[in-house]
Amino acid sequence: MHFQLTDDQRALKAGVRELLARRFGSEALRAAADGGGLDRALWRELGAAGFFALRLPAADGGVGLGLPEAVLAFEEAGRVLLPGPLVATHLAAGTVAGAATGESVVTAVHGGLVEWLEAADVAGGDIAGAVPLRSLDPLTPLHRVPRPPAADPVAVLLTAAEQLGGAARCCELAVQHARAREQFGQPIGAFQAVKHLCAQLLVRVEVARVAVYAAAVTADPLDIAAARLLADEAAVRGARDCLQVHGGMGFTWESEVHLHLKRAWVRTHRAGDATQSEEALAGNLLSGSGR
Repeated sequence: MHFQLTDDQRALKAGVRELLARRFGSEALRAAADGGGLDRALWRELGAAGFFALRLPAADGGVGLGLPEAVLAFEEAGRVLLPGPLVATHLAAGTVAGAATGESVVTAVHGGLVEWLEAADVAGGDIAGAVPLRSLDPLTPLHRVPRPPAADPVAVLLTAAEQLGGAARCCELAVQHARAREQFGQPIGAFQAVKHLCAQLLVRVEVARVAVYAAAVTADPLDIAAARLLADEAAVRGARDCLQVHGGMGFTWESEVHLHLKRAWVRTHRAGDATQSEEALAGNLLSGSGR
């Protein structure tokens, strides 16, 4: 099957990217990483743009689109490391007052973790006994609960879409640095080892992209599990390889690269974590109905 985004889907993706570039550029990212907290004005602007209500029926005040369009929007959010409980608020649209418009910030338990609990207006699920954690990601304050619920497949897929966006951004950053940074009188991208790193980055991103987009169309739990694993690998290994291309400067606080690695690590534990996806795929194979 020859699969391509429609013109409307491309326009949606470009519109979300334009909005985030205008409202959450490098300065806003740095302010958030320095402990700026959740930007309520940005949250409401996302709501006004329909980010949280993308899949809500038009009759209920939503945009009336589907899971593929939500995946495209969350891919762009992951690309810029947009902070906040985006998945939980999106899933709450239509059931929690103000979630669809961004007037309410909703968090929920995903894989034993609760993001932005203290900043949220509403917390879904059983958060009894939630204890604060020291998060690796300065953009994602965390709590842990003792009894994690089963993962919501849509939450898993939207997390994979964010991982895909982060992986794609790391690929861009690595290539940009490889072209601009010079050693021995030539760009470091001319050296074979750096070329291989960049090529591997691109391959992992595109394989993950195909899997995530396909899972958005089928909404099959096994397709979602596979997409999750590929997107996690692309995000974590991609950020590590991007750091390798940047060398020591990639670890500096001023760099964006280390933030991608930290967020990728945190996302791997969200929405059931990779282990549940691996078990779902393994169980399908062992049942004799593997496909």
